[in-house]
Order: sequence, then structure tokens, then C-alpha cells
Amino acid sequence: MWATNLRIIGIVLGTLALYTLIANKIPQVQSEVPHALTLGANVTPEQLVAAGDQLYHGAGGCTACHGLGTRAPNLLTDEKGLGPIGARCGKREAGKDCKAYLYESLTSPRAYVVSGYEPIMPEMGRILSPQQLWALVAFLESNSGTVDVSAADIPAASAASGATSGAAGIANGSTDPMTMIRGAGCTGCHKVGTEGGAIGPNLTHVGSRLSAALIRECILRPDTRVAKGYEKFVGVMPKMFGNQLTGAQLEALVQFLSSQK
Repeated sequence: MWATNLRIIGIVLGTLALYTLIANKIPQVQSEVPHALTLGANVTPEQLVAAGDQLYHGAGGCTACHGLGTRAPNLLTDEKGLGPIGARCGKREAGKDCKAYLYESLTSPRAYVVSGYEPIMPEMGRILSPQQLWALVAFLESNSGTVDVSAADIPAASAASGATSGAAGIANGSTDPMTMIRGAGCTGCHKVGTEGGAIGPNLTHVGSRLSAALIRECILRPDTRVAKGYEKFVGVMPKMFGNQLTGAQLEALVQFLSSQK
């Protein structure tokens, strides 16, 4: 009897160890996360441009869509004879200067969609801190434009703390699936039940098509498995969710999606 009990205990401990590894280790190594900026209240435009440059070409994931001229407008090179983004950003929307237009494009990208492109841009305000957002604006302005972003544009609390909006996980650490889905901006591209768009695959019955393991892989490494018919959108889904979701959030989301039969 004692031998059987020992085997049972061993199986239970092994299972717990496995799920602990999944919940706490996997999300931390899958993708690059936008690190918090610690620029002070006296930050200069040059410092913001440099920080925005790193974010744009790195963890911000901007190059996945911008620069090809297919999924999203070219930003650093000419776009249809109008020059780089800094030269044209003040001419996009009536009544909005370059700085206001770029900030709106990052935080409310569906407010104005450039003709010829689809509304696939995620709401970066859900992912990046105010410092990071303004650093990106400054960098984009610097491309053939005049940088007028300053420390005055950054909320004082953000400048002092350098905290990111995702520090506690997406949706403030909530593990409610739909709260996470909305907070991460998933419904901007994916339909879930009666909510969402049709740019990405419909997730309403995703559990009948993919196992929990494959769903997890799609969240952490979105370009490794592309649904048929969505090949042209490769690279659109952000690759940062592995770091932005806590382990508990990731597993709650995977279990929810895999139950959607």
C-alpha cells in the first residue's frame, strides 16, 4: 500500500512541477518586451528620438508591418511621393498637426485609416507607457520632419516612474478571458462570439480546430502557424504577448480558447 501511495504522490508532484514550469517559465522567454523607459523630467527631444528609434526597430514590433508598403504605410521611406512620415504627418487630418496625428495613430489607430490599407494596427496605448508612446512620436517626427515632442507632453507620473502600462500584466493582471482579450486588443482583428473583427481567424470555435498546445504556440509565436487564407497578414499579430501576459493569464486564456468548440 505504501508503495502505491508513494507512486501517487510522485505523479502528483511531477504534474504540479510541470504546470508550474508552464505557468511561470514559458511566457518569460518567448518574445522581446518593450522595456520601461526611465527618462527623467528633463528629457530632451534627442533622447526621446533615440529611445523611439530603439523601440521602433526592436520590441515595439513596428517593422513587422511598416516599411513594406503592403500591410501598412511606409514610415521611414517615401510613401507614394509624399516623403517619409515626418514630412507628411501634419497633412493627414484636417486640424491635426504632426504630433497630434502620430499620437492618435498609436493610441486610436482606427480613428483615421490611410486610404488603401486595412485597420489592422493594434492600440499601442494598451501595450506601451506614455513615455514609450511619445518616444515613438518623436522618432517618427525626426524622419524628415521637425521634432516638437518635449518632456511637457509626458504625464508627470509616467516621467517619474517610467512604469509601463503592462507591468502587472495585460488588463491589470485580470485572468478573466474576455477582459484579457479586450485589453490586449484581440477583438480588433479576431472575432470571439459576437465581438470583434474579421482581419484574423475567427476564434469563436478555435478549440475545435486547435489543441491547447497549438493555441499556446500561436499566442507566443504567432508566425510559426498561419491559418489558411490569412497568409498576407503574417507579421501583423504582435509577438510581445509572451512577456505581457503573466503565467496565470496565459494559461487562463489558453484554457478558455481551447474550450471554444
